[in-house]
Amino acid sequence: MKKITGFLKEVYEELTKVTWLGRADVVRSTVAVSFVVILVAIYVSLVDFGLNTALKAILGGR
Repeated sequence: MKKITGFLKEVYEELTKVTWLGRADVVRSTVAVSFVVILVAIYVSLVDFGLNTALKAILGGR
């Protein structure tokens, strides 16, 4: 139990040293990440659709 409490105290001490981002930076980063995720999802969907169409044409699927 002594090791656990010591560990938690060290964790708390380290977290007090962290420089946290401001609200504007967090919002800006969230918007940027969301935009990139949407772009990648669109790209993957288009590639999937294209490959699916090509394979159906080659294999004579429904």
